[in-house]
Amino acid sequence: MNKLKTAKSRQQPAEELESVTIRFAGDSGDGIQLTGAQFSTATGIAGNDLSTFPDYPADIRAPMGSLFGVSGYQIHFSSGRAFTPGDSPDVLVAMNPAALKVNVKDLRKGGLLIANSDAFSLQNLAKAAYTSNPLEDGSLSEFRLIPVELSRRTGEALQGMPLTKPQVERCKNFYALGMMYWLYDRPMEGTLKWIESKFKKTPAMAEANKKALLAGNAFAETTELFGQYYRVKKAPAEPGTYRNITGNEAVALGLLTASHLSGLQLWYGSYPITPASEILHELSHYKNLGVKTFQAEDEIAAICSSIGAAFAGSLGTTGTSGPGVSLKSEALGLAAIVELPLVIVNIQRGGPSTGLPTKTEQSDLFQALYGRHGECPMPVLAAATPGDCFRMAIEACRIAIKYMTPVLLLSDGFLGIGSEPWRVPDASKLPQFPPPKLPAPEKFKPYQRDPQTLARPWALPGMSGYEHRVGGLEKADVTGTVSYDPENHERMCRLRQAKIDKVASEIPPIEVLGPTRGKVLVLGWGSTYGAITAAVSRLQAKGEPVACAHLRYLNPLPSDLGQVLSRYERVLVPELNLGQLVHVLRDRYLLDVQGLNKVKGQSFKVAEIDSAVMALLAGRA
Repeated sequence: MNKLKTAKSRQQPAEELESVTIRFAGDSGDGIQLTGAQFSTATGIAGNDLSTFPDYPADIRAPMGSLFGVSGYQIHFSSGRAFTPGDSPDVLVAMNPAALKVNVKDLRKGGLLIANSDAFSLQNLAKAAYTSNPLEDGSLSEFRLIPVELSRRTGEALQGMPLTKPQVERCKNFYALGMMYWLYDRPMEGTLKWIESKFKKTPAMAEANKKALLAGNAFAETTELFGQYYRVKKAPAEPGTYRNITGNEAVALGLLTASHLSGLQLWYGSYPITPASEILHELSHYKNLGVKTFQAEDEIAAICSSIGAAFAGSLGTTGTSGPGVSLKSEALGLAAIVELPLVIVNIQRGGPSTGLPTKTEQSDLFQALYGRHGECPMPVLAAATPGDCFRMAIEACRIAIKYMTPVLLLSDGFLGIGSEPWRVPDASKLPQFPPPKLPAPEKFKPYQRDPQTLARPWALPGMSGYEHRVGGLEKADVTGTVSYDPENHERMCRLRQAKIDKVASEIPPIEVLGPTRGKVLVLGWGSTYGAITAAVSRLQAKGEPVACAHLRYLNPLPSDLGQVLSRYERVLVPELNLGQLVHVLRDRYLLDVQGLNKVKGQSFKVAEIDSAVMALLAGRA
C-alpha cells in the first residue's frame, strides 16, 4: 500500500475556506449514500462541524440512468456552526447524466462540477433527456467543469485483480471519494479501516476498494486539473467524545437510555416504514441490554403489542411515519383511556397516503394534536436537530411514565436520516425517573390520582391486592369499574385533559435568540430549527431587528408563549406544511401570525427564510 502523504508534505497551495457544501449524486447502485457517509465521518474526524442530508428515490429498483432513480447526499462542513446541510452546493460530483440533470440547477454559479465522463454515452444522455452532451456543448460554462473518466481510471487502478467488470465498476465511488479527500484535506485512515471491516468476508473487494480510494487520491494530487486543495479549520467544540449521528439513531439511543434511567425493560414494537425503519434496525442490536424488538405484521399489531408491554410493566414504545399513525389511532385512544405510559415516534414524510415516502414534511402536526376520535388529549413533543432526537426521546419517556399517558414524539425525514456531530453524554449524570411507588394494597384504587400530576397508579398484572379492570370502555372515577354514567364520563374527560395540561408546569421558559421584543420574531418547531437559526443569525449580524425562538413542546404549549409572541410586531412561522402551527397559534392567542409554508418534500433554505423576514421588515406580507 502506498504511504499516505500528510498535508505538510504537499507542494500545492492550500486555500483556507470557512465552509464548504458538497453534493454527491448518481444512481442508487453507485454507492452514493455510502460515499457521503464516509466523507461525513472523515470530516468529523477532521474536527469540522457538519450537517448532512441524504436524498434517495422512492423506487426500490429504479432503472439505471433514469431521472427518478437519482440518489444524492449533501454535506455542509464548517469552521463554525453548520446549522443546515447548505442551500446550494459549492461542489457537485455527478456520476451520470441523470444525476447532473437533476442536481445542476442547485449548484451555485462558479461552483465546481466533477462529472464521470465515461457515463455520458448516447444511451445515458437519452435517458436523462439530453439532446447533446452537456460536457461538450458549452451549456455548463457558468461552472468550473472537470470531466474525469472515473470508470476507466478505476479499471486501470484495479487491473489484474480477480474481479468481474461490474465489480470493478462498483468501486468507482471510492475513486471519486479519494479525489475529494485530497481536494478538501480529509484523512483517509478511518475509511481504510472501515473498508477492511465492511468487506472482511470478501477480501478481494476490500483490497479493490482500498486501491480505488488511494488511486483517486493520488490522481487528484498528481493531476493539474485542480491546481490546489482547500482547507477548512477545525470548529470550536466542548471537550468530550463525539460521534456522527442521525436522528433515527439518536431516537433509538434515547429510548435505550430512558430504559436505563427508568429501570424498565424497553419494548419497541414496530412495522417497517420509510423513513422510520432505522429505529427498529438500531434497537435490534441491543438484545444484550435486555431490549425487546418486535417486527409486527402490521401497524395495529405493533402498537397493541407496545400497549400490552406497558400493561405488563415495560417501557412500551413504537415508531412509524404518518400513514402508520393513521392505522394506530384507535389503539392510541385505548392507551389514553386506560392511561398507560406509551411513546409513539412519528418520523414524518410527505403525504397524504403514500405521498412522497422518501421526502420530508411537517404535515402531521394536526394528526398528532387531533387525530383520534373522542376527547383524547396527549402530550406532543418535537425534536429540533438529529442530536436533539436523543434528548427528546428521553423526555417523551419521562413524561409518559410520570403522567401515565401516551406521548407523541415528532421527527421527520430530514432529521431522521440527516446527521450531525453529537457529544456523547455521561449517562451517570442524567436524572433518573423510575415509576412512582404504589400505595399499600389496602389503599389501592385503580384511578385514585396523584394530586400533583393527576396520574393513576401503575399496578402490574399478577400483583396481589392490585387487581383492576382495563379496556376501552369508560372507567368510573377512582374505582375503575365500567361506567356509562354521563356525569362520570364528562368528569373523566376533564380529568384526562387536566392531566395533560399539568405537563406545562414542567416546560422550561422559551429561549429567544436576539432582542426580547421588537419588529419580527421567527418561531419554529421541528426540523426548521437549523434554517431559522442560520437565517436569523445572519440577519442579526447585518443589524436587522429580528429574533427567533423554537418550540419543542407542542401540546401543551409553553405557559409563557403568549407573552413572548405579544412582544413583537410581526411573528413568522416557517413550516413544511400549509400552516398547521399558524392555525393553532391564531386559535389559541388570537394573533395575526404569518406563515411561510412549503410542501415540496424539501427542507427550507436559509435564503428562503431570510427573504421572508426582510419582506416583513419592509412591511410586506
